[in-house]
Amino acid sequence: MTLHFSRTHRVIAASVGMATITALAILPGAASAAPAAEAATRASAAPADAATLSYVVNLREGQGNSSRVRKAIEAAGGTVVQAYDRIGVVVVHSADPDFAKKLRAVRGVASAGATRTAPLPAQSTTDVGAPKELTAEEVRAASAGAAAGEDPLEPLQWDLKAIKADKAHEKTLGSSRVTVGVIDTGVDDTHPDIAPNFDRAKSVSCIGGKPDTSDGAWRPFATGGSPHGTHVAGEIAAAKNGVGVTGVAPGVKVAAIKVATQGGGFFYTEAVVCGFMWAADHGIDVTNNSYYTDPWYFNCTADPDQKALVEAITRASRYAESKGTVNVAAAGNESYDLAADSITDPASPNDSTPGDRTIDPSRCFDIPTQLPGVVTVASTGAKGLKSSFSNYGLGVIDVAAPGGDSTAYQPPQAPATSGLILGPVPGGKWAYMAGTSMATPHVVGVAALLKSAHPHAPAWKIKALLAAGADPTACPDPYDIDGDGKADAVCEGGRHHSGFYGAGVVNALNAVR
Repeated sequence: MTLHFSRTHRVIAASVGMATITALAILPGAASAAPAAEAATRASAAPADAATLSYVVNLREGQGNSSRVRKAIEAAGGTVVQAYDRIGVVVVHSADPDFAKKLRAVRGVASAGATRTAPLPAQSTTDVGAPKELTAEEVRAASAGAAAGEDPLEPLQWDLKAIKADKAHEKTLGSSRVTVGVIDTGVDDTHPDIAPNFDRAKSVSCIGGKPDTSDGAWRPFATGGSPHGTHVAGEIAAAKNGVGVTGVAPGVKVAAIKVATQGGGFFYTEAVVCGFMWAADHGIDVTNNSYYTDPWYFNCTADPDQKALVEAITRASRYAESKGTVNVAAAGNESYDLAADSITDPASPNDSTPGDRTIDPSRCFDIPTQLPGVVTVASTGAKGLKSSFSNYGLGVIDVAAPGGDSTAYQPPQAPATSGLILGPVPGGKWAYMAGTSMATPHVVGVAALLKSAHPHAPAWKIKALLAAGADPTACPDPYDIDGDGKADAVCEGGRHHSGFYGAGVVNALNAVR
């Protein structure tokens, strides 16, 4: 059984205030069916010159802001957009199709590559299908069932109980001195569940590879925007304020680092590099990365362009970690075994004409998910099993957390009614989503609670505590999520470290004890 989802789980949820909550249209159906409609045409604003592409040029160690390389960039028809001298990465625009090849021959250049395979159209459209709505009666019932100290919709958040976040909140909500950066599609900081904890000074748009600090640049696009980043931010830090839902760490701050192009679409290397660099230099304690870097699902280092993308983002993420930032990323939603000998990737490059290719996961990397030092997160459902869609792999997955699953596969206990994850979306509304994108913010929230308890701990210590405090989870035998009598995936490893759950499911209560 294979259910295909996009990494960012871009789905639009139409709801009206507190009266209606909407389930996303990515809900998995029967094993033989594709997920419910989430057909999205992804696009972004085209460069001024339709033939212009964006590139990253990685300098050799010790070159710094080499004037020789800058002159070579100009001589090859390139224009420097942004230079990150601290890691030796330069973002360049050029209309010369041989630009990268020319730069690779320049002394002092380690690698260079195009971050995309084709210029993109100026307009974008999104066709998401009909959402599934909860009734007003169900919303009222949930609110009426809220216990003292709970937010109105908290009874629907089975995921909080799954990681003992509800018990952790009895001890602490986290420190306002801790800031989480959501590297994503933008965050609606006016949402009543997010506004109390939003950090405007540490928020930015990194689209294009250069920081844009103009007011509101961090918000989702008004046209063709995605609710993804807002939902993620709320899962982490929705305030415990008598409104809507509660985040895993409702006392910490959250900042938006927007990197996705219009339409909620492409997360290009130059924007991701900018995002990690911004986080590193602005005191971000933990980053949430619920995406893969377009246009390649897996970046193969034998290809000179893809090699350059891996190197640029590796440098940026490592720099962030050296500054104390813990980077956490989603494992992905294609049911891939990331530790297999080979994987068929049908989706790359996704900004021109994708085609099937067989890749070696030991040489081709999902970035930033499979980069050194990044915490890789698998998803579980309401019954605690690996989500039907979640990628996995022994030695690849570090920890697991609730990301939801089809209610038919893993129904929650009452009063919760959906097996998906409830969170805020733009416009003061709330909606359900599912995916490893939703699992990752649970891990980020627990990491933020750990940082609150250990404010001077370096990134490696927080990561070690995160794994040590997780609940060891044994492999299911067999894993037959759809009940058809056939194993849907094979889990390798033991109770304390497995391909499905890594060190286990994160535990918020252990983080605050």
